[in-house]
Amino acid sequence: MSFTIGGLAAAGGVGVETVRYYQRRGLMIEPDRQGGVRRYDAADLRRLRFIRSAQTAGFTLEEIGELLQLDSVDDRPRARELAKARIAALDVKISEMQQARAALSRLADACGRQKTGACPIITAFES
Repeated sequence: MSFTIGGLAAAGGVGVETVRYYQRRGLMIEPDRQGGVRRYDAADLRRLRFIRSAQTAGFTLEEIGELLQLDSVDDRPRARELAKARIAALDVKISEMQQARAALSRLADACGRQKTGACPIITAFES
C-alpha cells in the first residue's frame, strides 16, 4: 500500500497541511521522493492515526512525541505515567465542566422562575 501525501491525509482524516505540520514537529518523517513524488506506507498511516487518537485523548504534541519514542524502547512505566497524568488532567476538566453545568442549570432555573427584570443568565455573564 502506497499513498501520496494527499492520500495519506485523506485516509487519516486530516488535511495535507496537518501532515506537513506533524512532519515539521518531528512526529512524522518526510520520505524521499520516488519519481518526483513522496510515497507513504501503511506504517505512516498507523502513525498518523496514532497521533490523531492521542490528541483526541488530550495528549499534547510534546507528550505524543514522547509516547512515540517510548514505544521504540518499550518504556511502559513512563507511558503509564503519562497516561495517569492525562487522566488526572481530564478529571480536573470534568470537575470544572460539572461545576459550570451546575451553575448554568441554576441560572436557567432562576430565569424560568423570574418573570420580570433582568434575566439572571444575561446578568451573570455581564459581570
